[in-house]
Amino acid sequence: MRVRQAGFTLIELVVVITILGLLTAIALPRFAALQTDARIAKMNGALASIKAAATLAHALQLAQNLAVNTSVTMEGPAGNIAMANGYPTSALASIGRAAGLVDDAGNAIPGYVPQTNSTVFTVYPDAQHQNCSVTYTVPDGSNTFAPTYSSTNLTTTNCQ
Repeated sequence: MRVRQAGFTLIELVVVITILGLLTAIALPRFAALQTDARIAKMNGALASIKAAATLAHALQLAQNLAVNTSVTMEGPAGNIAMANGYPTSALASIGRAAGLVDDAGNAIPGYVPQTNSTVFTVYPDAQHQNCSVTYTVPDGSNTFAPTYSSTNLTTTNCQ
């Protein structure tokens, strides 16, 4: 009696390896594009949070009939928010806290890298993607009476 060995033939193995190679070649670029799209969506969410926080702080200041440079107190962890020309300043403790991108201690929440200068608050998705950013610019009060927001850096090239 002959015992027949079970297993795969060389042709079957070559066909399976070829199919796996084709799937990898097609799926890998699509996966990379999904990461870029997710990064852009994440930054659009951060921008929406900044817009909502600035609008809410401005509305609180108007409702309480406060002067344009008087701080407002927001509920929750945001607390006392410094204002300039009717909107939150670009400080981490001001617009950063109001938008929920910075905690009470002034530390960025995980997943975002906020930076600020005297009038511009910028948020990056991480340290490796400094070109993929959104910005909030405080109104100067002379000819700009509302903050400006920018998402022009949210391109596929910048967020790869």
